[in-house]
Amino acid sequence: MENQLILNGPLMPAAGNDFPSALSAWAAGVTLLTIADDRDDIGTTVSAFMPLSLDPPMVAVALIAESYPAEVLSRPSLPAARFALTLLGSSQKLLAGQFAAAGRPSARLILDAVPHTRGADSGALIPLGGLAALECSVARRVPAGDHLLVISSVAGVAYVAEAGDPLIRFRGRYPAP
Repeated sequence: MENQLILNGPLMPAAGNDFPSALSAWAAGVTLLTIADDRDDIGTTVSAFMPLSLDPPMVAVALIAESYPAEVLSRPSLPAARFALTLLGSSQKLLAGQFAAAGRPSARLILDAVPHTRGADSGALIPLGGLAALECSVARRVPAGDHLLVISSVAGVAYVAEAGDPLIRFRGRYPAP
């Protein structure tokens, strides 16, 4: 039995490129990254999030390099240096969908009907009702293939919920908890 592959079910051939299909099999928590830009409030969902360090507190997110949030966080003339990151709860599927949609309006318009606050450290909009919310300061930007890895110090914790289930993305969907 040692060193033998044990299958959990039939292997399914992936259509087209196997790598994206393989990655979609990875369940990931969904976060919402918001930035107070000089022009407007912007935001996007991010499932490529990870804690890096407890001391000092640091996290990292990976953004699509060609996305507007990545542009705002890395533009040569005055990049945004701070943002908020909300760990979304399972009841926030609709909110996640709105921030994931192409051609979405500004974060301010999306959050207009949702209870929210503005971060004391980041100035970014922070929706309430998530599992936790962090305010971050960019420490380093690293181009990584078709993404931008943003390594950040955690400047503050806006809130931590006492209970709740996470919003999970799996195979391109938000399955029921």
